[in-house]
Amino acid sequence: MVSIDKTNSKPYYEQLMLSIKQDILKGILQAGDQLPSVRELAAQLQMNPNTISKAYKMLELEQVVVTVKGKGTFIKKSTLERDELRIKELKVKLREIVIEAGHLHVDQNELTEWLKEIEQSLGGM
Repeated sequence: MVSIDKTNSKPYYEQLMLSIKQDILKGILQAGDQLPSVRELAAQLQMNPNTISKAYKMLELEQVVVTVKGKGTFIKKSTLERDELRIKELKVKLREIVIEAGHLHVDQNELTEWLKEIEQSLGGM
């Protein structure tokens, strides 16, 4: 399930968020599934509980999970609505990647191949 690469420069809470989203895309986690408690996951990953809590709170703000007091945190049922603000943010990130790729002489065909490889590794979104 959830994994963190402690050698990665990306903050742990962001890695955790991406890992949970990836597990949802792969079908490992589905709507209604309960996530481990903050303490459980912190112990499992040997991390500070505040880091886990921050990731869960951010996922809740993004409407990926819902927390029910006294019960736990659950994967939220997907909505059919697109989050245009988050899509805008994603486009900004993608633009930065394209600029970096161009700087490293990676052409559009190679980027397209990378996208296909990533999609396949996620089980063909």
